[in-house]
Amino acid sequence: MAGQWSEGHSTSILCVGASSGPEGLLASGSEGGEVTLWSQEGTIIGRLTLPGGEDSTSVVFSHAAPGQLYVSHGDAVSVLDPRNLKGPVEEFQGAGEEEINALSLNETGSALAVADDSGAVRVLELPGGKVCRTLRRHTNICSSVAFRPHRPNNLISAGLDMQVMLWGLQKTRPLWTVNLQDVAEEEGDDQQRPGQLFNPPLVHCVSVASCGNILGCAAEDGRVHVIRIGSGSKLEQQGAVKAHSQGASQAHFVSFLSHPHWLLTGGNDGLVALWDLSKHPVVTPEAKAGVTAAPRRKSKSKAKRKEQSQNKAKSPPKVEAEKEGEGEEEEAACAEEVTEEKSGPKLRISHGDKVNWLCPVVLKGEPSVVVADQSASLTVYPLSPL
Repeated sequence: MAGQWSEGHSTSILCVGASSGPEGLLASGSEGGEVTLWSQEGTIIGRLTLPGGEDSTSVVFSHAAPGQLYVSHGDAVSVLDPRNLKGPVEEFQGAGEEEINALSLNETGSALAVADDSGAVRVLELPGGKVCRTLRRHTNICSSVAFRPHRPNNLISAGLDMQVMLWGLQKTRPLWTVNLQDVAEEEGDDQQRPGQLFNPPLVHCVSVASCGNILGCAAEDGRVHVIRIGSGSKLEQQGAVKAHSQGASQAHFVSFLSHPHWLLTGGNDGLVALWDLSKHPVVTPEAKAGVTAAPRRKSKSKAKRKEQSQNKAKSPPKVEAEKEGEGEEEEAACAEEVTEEKSGPKLRISHGDKVNWLCPVVLKGEPSVVVADQSASLTVYPLSPL
């Protein structure tokens, strides 16, 4: 049965994060700079309103240092100590060029990536917060960013320019770029289902499976676009799952189920769904019979920057050396594209309200998902009906 965690916020909750530490704490951020810390049982452990009153847009616990919680608000990142939630331990002012939408920490805790409204991705060295890289290729809001597991110098970014990029932090240009609008046009799938005719694949959220090679991108066209990265960080294959009848706002791979390719998605249609992508032809290459390679192309689409008030979704989301060959941006052109998984989700939850954020987590030994929506409360659903 669904559980409700209430009274932690007075405004709409925008983001949720879970700690990997023994206490299994959760943190949530909401409009107006509120941050709340929760126990596994949903008890409020601490509450804080960050200075400035800007929305708390992303919360990330450090795997490497359990006493550190990173929260973005406005163009700043605050470092909090969950054990003593009195106020910021450290502030990285101007971490973003404009309002920050998403944060990602690499597994070693040595770098924090920041995606902002200008389209830039900044990489901050930790500790200290010094900007060591600024990555500029997105032509619209950069909505989501994610480090690849096992590869602390590889970073994925995605945005409202419909582009997904893989970066090697040694360089300031992407290794490759996928323009999801081009993919949709080449598949001849402009005529989508009713209610989706004019929805371009603006990307709201990107997630990387724990294997480090499979990406899931939740997009405004209601699909989750699935991408496989091959050896040498080359783009190998891409496809999609028609997941939602309206825009998909969230996609998160689940690391604690039977294999790394379980994916949770949430959308503006109020649906939360759990997908088994292990048999999807992008994930399992041997299932790709009849797949043809895409024609060679270079993504040149320059999506016009639209009003942030219209486009910006409130929700936004390592250790081996990489061989990074030259000209891999061109590799995107040769990647194979495949049709979507025909079977539906393994679990459908009619949440009923637009999903702002999903956080897969094990609560008291039970696989669960914490859902943030337009309200000031969190809803917890068990994943046990599987």
